[in-house]
Amino acid sequence: LAQIAADEGVRVTLVADLFSLGIKKSDTSYFANMPLIHYQPSPGDSSDLVVKRVIDFVLAAVGLLVLSPLLMLLALAIKLDSRGPVFFRQRRVGLNGRMFTLLKFRSMVIDAEAKLEDLKSQNEMKGPAFKLTNDPRITRVGRVLRRFSLDELPQLINVIRGDMSLVGPRPPLPEEVSLYERKQRRRLSMRPGMTCTWQVSGRNDIPDFQTWAELDLAYIDNWSLTNDLKLILKTIPAVFLGTGAR
Repeated sequence: LAQIAADEGVRVTLVADLFSLGIKKSDTSYFANMPLIHYQPSPGDSSDLVVKRVIDFVLAAVGLLVLSPLLMLLALAIKLDSRGPVFFRQRRVGLNGRMFTLLKFRSMVIDAEAKLEDLKSQNEMKGPAFKLTNDPRITRVGRVLRRFSLDELPQLINVIRGDMSLVGPRPPLPEEVSLYERKQRRRLSMRPGMTCTWQVSGRNDIPDFQTWAELDLAYIDNWSLTNDLKLILKTIPAVFLGTGAR
């Protein structure tokens, strides 16, 4: 059809998005006389990503130093409130599917994961993520920690290690990733973070994982250091006000 149109002197336009990948960033180049289309699922090896990593390391290190008195008080409160370790360790999926151990202050009873199966039928989140208002596994101190995201503070250590960033999609569980739709796996193309668009957009007030994933993909497609700074600044009042927390 293209050749017939060319023979008749008609301009031909071909739709290049043959695979409907849903990836926003693309460009073209030529190999000899052959046009090539390149899809970029994340910012790639941009020098800005190096700056992002330096900022992450410095701010996380300063944060741990400044917050150390608060962290010790929270650790003491957790110890006095219920039996079990101060920290909760869990395997999560990070950048490009790499596994790492996420750190949190323990906000649940020690056998919380064993009790999860009995609560899955009450899941309030549509899709491969679990959220439950008034989860019976949460301790008294844990409710305060979760409301103001204080249980997330040990993840500053994950940021220093390079497992996480200050800003990026929240790291999922391996079993959640196994249930992802193909397009949702692109969440893993950016280093996971302590905060992102979901955290400043109502968190648990967002009822379905599809919307959550779309927010993360929009963040990846429009990523910049400026946007990261804006999200950090928006996170501060969201944490103090406990916006969307349950």
